[in-house]
Amino acid sequence: MSINYVQDMTEGNEVKLLIKFSLPMLIGNIFQQFYNLIDSVIVGKYVGANALAAVGATASLNFLTFSICLGLSIGIGIIISQYFGAKKEEEVKSAIANAVYVIAVSGIIMSLVTCLLARPILELMKTPPEIIDDSVTFLRITAGGMIAVAAYNATAGILRALGDSRTPLLFLILSCGVNVGLDLLLVLKFGFGVAGTACATVISQAIAALGCIIFALSTNSYFKLKKEHMRINWAIVKKCFKIGIPVALQNSMIAISLVALQSVVNGFGKVAVAAYTATSRVEQLIGQPYNSLGAAMSTFAGQNMGAGKLERVRRGYHKSIIIVAVLSLTALLAAQFGGHAIMSVFVKESAVIELGAKAIKITSCMYFALGLIYITRGVLNGTGDAFYSMINGIVEVVGRIGFSTGLAMIPTIGVWSVWTTTGLTWGITAIASIIRYRQGKWEHKSLVKAES
Repeated sequence: MSINYVQDMTEGNEVKLLIKFSLPMLIGNIFQQFYNLIDSVIVGKYVGANALAAVGATASLNFLTFSICLGLSIGIGIIISQYFGAKKEEEVKSAIANAVYVIAVSGIIMSLVTCLLARPILELMKTPPEIIDDSVTFLRITAGGMIAVAAYNATAGILRALGDSRTPLLFLILSCGVNVGLDLLLVLKFGFGVAGTACATVISQAIAALGCIIFALSTNSYFKLKKEHMRINWAIVKKCFKIGIPVALQNSMIAISLVALQSVVNGFGKVAVAAYTATSRVEQLIGQPYNSLGAAMSTFAGQNMGAGKLERVRRGYHKSIIIVAVLSLTALLAAQFGGHAIMSVFVKESAVIELGAKAIKITSCMYFALGLIYITRGVLNGTGDAFYSMINGIVEVVGRIGFSTGLAMIPTIGVWSVWTTTGLTWGITAIASIIRYRQGKWEHKSLVKAES
């Protein structure tokens, strides 16, 4: 087994391991956001604000349709990290093989369903008539390529469960370069508009998936599977669904709440839609350090849970809170004093810039709460606390739908209800997450211990 492509996180300094694991993920996530940013900049500045709004109007739906595949990928990753921490090599290999079946079937089903229902759902969301055709086109193309996205995320999730966060980074960087090149070619040179940027995204993600899989097969001994590993292991599949479905439902509920919020945004017109799209891109970028640290905590917690080292899980979590506090303060200052400059990166229209700059001042006050959500979710998911995922999803649904509906009805708040809702939802979700952690039920959720 090559030590270059795995990392045992059950020994050593917790902070150093978390940072070492997080940095490649952070760089990768930033690159991923970068080519999302490139899509937004090229579409917004060279096709128009309507096209940017059309792409943004599909964001919550894309997240919803992919959430099933993503949840199952996370479930497999948690199982593998616990087996790895418990030093059960054969179970790790069997879990990798069964992940292929689970992800392939779910990816194909979700792709077909989304392509068929794209227009009816967008109409139900009250997508403005002037952008709905472009929204349907973008959604169908990206949904058609969902199997590539699922394949990359599943492979990357398995590698990270084994402690390798570098290999997925290499292929994300390659994907990013391809995406930018295709954007320039298909949108600027050939004038394919929204369809061009969707095709660029799908092709680049397919390249990342294929490269990551080939590299893992040739370098990582855990991917060198024998015939006995390829048999369907219903015990592992059951565990995958036991962990993955609640996570998928959590993501689905979050996505549904985002769809509901998007419907509220659509009711305020295309300027609000464009501003919301741009501020969402900013929030995605701000969330990347939290996301990376949360993923590191998930692997860290999973491996140490498998090894039975609960106190080490606690120490890692408490130290990650300090890291989140530092990151949040930095991001808060940037949003409060650089809002106009940030928004001008996305669009030229002054009305959109002005609205968006004020909006991120509202949401930035709750960045620390957002960070707490990510790291607490990482710990609880990694230890196998599946029920927490349901709690997380329910709280976000209630928050986004309840706050957006109630606040939008107050004339003095109006369009600002959109971003106030986002901040308040982060706040109550963070509180619910901390309460669940403090209850300590995660300490008894080990999948490996239950099996032993």
